[in-house]
Amino acid sequence: MLFKKMICSCLLMACIGVQTTVAFAQTDSKDTIPVPKEEKSVTHHSVTIAGKIINYTATAGALILRNELDEPIAFYGYTAYTKDGETDATKRPISFSYNGGPGSSSMWLHMGAMGPKRVVVNDPNDNAAAPYKVEDNQFSILDVSDIVMIDPVGTGLSKAVGKAKNKDFWSVDGDIKSVGGFIKQYINENDRWNSPKYLMGESYGTMRSAGVANYLQSSMGIVVNGIVLISSVLDLRTLLFLEGDDISYSMYLPTYAATAWYHNKVLNKPADLSVFLQDCRNFASGEYATALMKGINISDAEKEIVAGKLSAFTGLSKAYLLKANLRVTEPQFTQELLRDEHLTVGRLDSRYKGINQDPLSEFSDFDPQSSAISPAYIAAFTNYYYTELKVDKKLTYKISARSVPGFKWDWKHNDNGFGEVATPNTAVDLASAMSKNPGLKVLVQNGYYDLATPFFGSEYTADHMGLEKKIRANIEMKYYDAGHMMYINPVSGAAFKKDIAAFIKSTLTTK
Repeated sequence: MLFKKMICSCLLMACIGVQTTVAFAQTDSKDTIPVPKEEKSVTHHSVTIAGKIINYTATAGALILRNELDEPIAFYGYTAYTKDGETDATKRPISFSYNGGPGSSSMWLHMGAMGPKRVVVNDPNDNAAAPYKVEDNQFSILDVSDIVMIDPVGTGLSKAVGKAKNKDFWSVDGDIKSVGGFIKQYINENDRWNSPKYLMGESYGTMRSAGVANYLQSSMGIVVNGIVLISSVLDLRTLLFLEGDDISYSMYLPTYAATAWYHNKVLNKPADLSVFLQDCRNFASGEYATALMKGINISDAEKEIVAGKLSAFTGLSKAYLLKANLRVTEPQFTQELLRDEHLTVGRLDSRYKGINQDPLSEFSDFDPQSSAISPAYIAAFTNYYYTELKVDKKLTYKISARSVPGFKWDWKHNDNGFGEVATPNTAVDLASAMSKNPGLKVLVQNGYYDLATPFFGSEYTADHMGLEKKIRANIEMKYYDAGHMMYINPVSGAAFKKDIAAFIKSTLTTK
């Protein structure tokens, strides 16, 4: 049940050598889904970023995605923002961006970070009902790159057509192939073959980016200039708290510590969070990991000592940690930390607090951060999409594929070697892409208070990809005093934008 909770909870807000293949369902003609015409709403706007006015064209709608045989397989939704007046495509970067889930539309990054408009929320507190505020997005990357927000099949306007079925796209490998296919088709139809190209995914979108980068490079001859991993998870094993596998407990511990520090549950709270977290990293990968490895063979005396140190880092009582056998899962931690106050802390962003209606429950059953910001994002985006971008209101934009009948994700990934028995890991895809293209750079953006994709797990994965040290140096880590969606916080949002802009400029090749 816990495994299902962890991998199926939407994060709101992944090849010549690979030989990834996806078979689309073969159906009788009577089962073929009619192919609609492409939809394209083109509007013109301006936005002020860093004091400069940028005129741009917005194109919102869907193209008809075709397979290798030029057969239509999907009505594929997207929103593109291109800066006006740019005549040399070789000097204008283009960034392809998406959220995760799997099953999430790109709405969150669209209206929180990438697009020219931004939803304003009362981070990290609750928000009142409508009306909601939308403003020019000072954190948009439109001043340095064109942007294409991609909505995978089942989200946004996207759906299977022709002989394809939605389920053909609802898998690790099917998703990689379809997103890669969309990117190739978009750059071909819009004459962007020679533009510098970037992938920017959040959460499960980082798993997708790793796979897509390798697929584009190995199967389509498209090399990207850089990859931005926002709230990253490439190896799902680091998140799942699987029975008999202790790795997740170590991966989560520094984020537990950051959360306890934020909520003043750390005794003799140190002033410097970064120093505190480095001490916790050392403990998590050293004494704590050693204790967990001993299993039942750990002595009572050692368990007492480790429980005491765990208590000092996490703010949980020593008695609770001993009852838990030194192993506390994420939903247990979010429910326990502020139990005495009848509060639970957020998963996507543990700075958030919500009312715990059942103080006796073992696990938290909702995410205060998601509850606080989702209505604002959904209402503001929907209004913007149909009024300012002028998309036909007869086309329903789906926030999540979980509202689509039959949605179920197939987690098998061909690269793992063990098929169905292995948890998916696209770090192997990224390692392949980086090793075959030694110039490929990766920016990883981590929120200290992100309990959905903890930063220590991101660091661990990067250090265990089997890369040569000179290639590992191409992965850059950045940290923010916020959570999974670090960009909704004004201070972190400004740093988020600054880091991406600097990354793009540093990775542009000059001839």
